[in-house]
Amino acid sequence: MNDAYPTLIVQRVGPVARVTLNRPERLNALDDALVSDLTRFLRAARDDDALRVIVMRGAGRAFCAGLDLKSAKTGSAAGGISDGLRAQRRIRDIMLEMHRLPQVILAALNGPASGAGMGIALAADLRIATPQGRMNAAFIKLGVSACDMGVSYFLPRMLGTSLAKHYMLTGRFIEPQRALELGLVSAVVEEDALDVEIDALLADLLRATPLGLRLTKDAFDHAVDMPSLESVLALEDRNQILGVQGEDFAEGVRAFLEKREPRYRGA
Repeated sequence: MNDAYPTLIVQRVGPVARVTLNRPERLNALDDALVSDLTRFLRAARDDDALRVIVMRGAGRAFCAGLDLKSAKTGSAAGGISDGLRAQRRIRDIMLEMHRLPQVILAALNGPASGAGMGIALAADLRIATPQGRMNAAFIKLGVSACDMGVSYFLPRMLGTSLAKHYMLTGRFIEPQRALELGLVSAVVEEDALDVEIDALLADLLRATPLGLRLTKDAFDHAVDMPSLESVLALEDRNQILGVQGEDFAEGVRAFLEKREPRYRGA
């Protein structure tokens, strides 16, 4: 537990922050405290130039079970439409903050990710899972829309509209092996091998220059929604010229030629 974020476990080692959602007794479901802590952490991370990668996972046997229905106000207790919309936006802002962050976010699905938990998983840049790390758009089974927490934005872009609609209308779980086949996750590993897989991915990510990593995430996320090849190429051209200006690019070239690991300074 971190004093600044009581419902999170935050472990910072150099350019990597490992963030664990820490409400295992509620399957890491989102209550007001967890929503507040996670939002505040992400907003603080935005201006942390030394931070390059964030690893997210859940404590216990779940990644995130979505909204904590025991703590959530429903029906007349929720107040009017304005109050409900305000509460909805507080939660959905997590997905916005993740999408806007310059750092790469790796979601390690150590267990189920449902509803808003699925939204968090999809808002990450990379996903790996254990055999328990399945996902579903849960709210379709609770009398409301499955188009929730950014799922209707991310899932069609990742799976295509037909398959995304199938999972959202049925609320069926996307099992880890199926997620791997569909490209939603890049690996499925046993729980005792999860940290090994995370460390291997971190090693690859940290071989990139700090600027190169940020420029790649930024350009990729914009390119997905750009209207033409010409627009994408123009963005890529600008980013490449920006990237070669710093000392880190020269260090990367030297390290490659000298067959050694680069020593980047973030310059």
